[in-house]
Amino acid sequence: MRSKLMVVAAGLLACAGTGSADDWPAFRGPSGDGRSSEKSAPTTWGPDKNIKWKAPLAQPGNGSPIVSNGRVFIAAQEDPEGKKRSLYCYDRKDGKQLWVQTIEFGKVVEKHDTNTHSPSTPAADGKKVVVWHGSAGLHCYDFEGKKLWSRDLGAREHHYGEGTSPVIHGGKVFLNSGPDKKRVFAGAYKLETGETIWEKDEPFKGDGNMNEDGQELGSWSTPLVLKDLVIFAMPTRLVAYGVEDGKLAWSCAALRFAKGDVAHSSPMLAGDIVVYNAGYNGPSVGVKLGGSGDVTPAWRNPKSQTSIGSGVFLDGHVYLPFAGANVIECMDPKTGKTLWKERQKGPFWGSIVTAGDKAYVTDQKGRTVVFKPNPEKFDGVAVNELGEDSNSTPAISDGQIFIRTFKGLYCIGE
Repeated sequence: MRSKLMVVAAGLLACAGTGSADDWPAFRGPSGDGRSSEKSAPTTWGPDKNIKWKAPLAQPGNGSPIVSNGRVFIAAQEDPEGKKRSLYCYDRKDGKQLWVQTIEFGKVVEKHDTNTHSPSTPAADGKKVVVWHGSAGLHCYDFEGKKLWSRDLGAREHHYGEGTSPVIHGGKVFLNSGPDKKRVFAGAYKLETGETIWEKDEPFKGDGNMNEDGQELGSWSTPLVLKDLVIFAMPTRLVAYGVEDGKLAWSCAALRFAKGDVAHSSPMLAGDIVVYNAGYNGPSVGVKLGGSGDVTPAWRNPKSQTSIGSGVFLDGHVYLPFAGANVIECMDPKTGKTLWKERQKGPFWGSIVTAGDKAYVTDQKGRTVVFKPNPEKFDGVAVNELGEDSNSTPAISDGQIFIRTFKGLYCIGE
């Protein structure tokens, strides 16, 4: 039985699209929180087991697949240098490629060896799909592949490269533009036309790559949309803006850390508390909703595991994947206390997602760990291998699981 906090969270979280309830139309699902409405999904698969179809991919990518109105979308690069950035559309029934739209960018943008030039996840509403190609722009297409609009939001320059994803809500597209050496901003744009509704510059010290202390600086975090707020994890703070006008509601400057100012994962809503884990071994914080201006966290742990993938809130507890120590952890969001942690084989860059009473998270070797969320102990169900590297998050839709590896896009179904 879902807890009262779960009910509060369901009421506050915004649906990312207007398609079927079975759709997975954005990064971390229909509400951007990793939870699906599915009662069940496959728990076992392998290269020759429960694979409904596989679509080959020419280049590796860190972005995740989405599913909307019978289509599967994925952002990709056509060449190792990222001079051509694409959005692919597949028929979810059989994996047939329906269309591809490619931006002839023609430039080489700096990035880290662990990143790719297709690190972003598209977002859709059942009729339109938006893809963020970073320096190559923000683009919107209809479901037949016709371009509706494009926005050049400036070059993104950072030695680790790009990585945020757009979110659609209420006829708006929300985007964290960073990281960048010159200008980082949170923005809202009209889904219909691409016109700017509001943009809010994020102040930073240093040269964009490094902060004023010579430590790493940047945010690759995808925003979380609530009923009337959109929450961004920026390098040094959590910041909440009004959905309609971009008015600052509150900010919490509690993410700084000796190793740098880094944000990878997305904020999580746990009842009436926003939970966040900074990058590297940075702090974890819990910020209670309802405050204004500069707020103090309800709790703050000064150090945690290396956080890249995002966690999920279920039945009063938060479950988190970590990259540095290869662990899955259970946390009490009211106090920030760790209840248990379980070491796995590989680092997790993917985020945790759920179907029914099970959770799924994919590691960098393409192994997907399936477990039952349990605040008392780690309750493992299965570990499924595809034999191909992956830095992506599974999409769950209509009893099927969609996983992107460095070599292909898989549809898994029993």
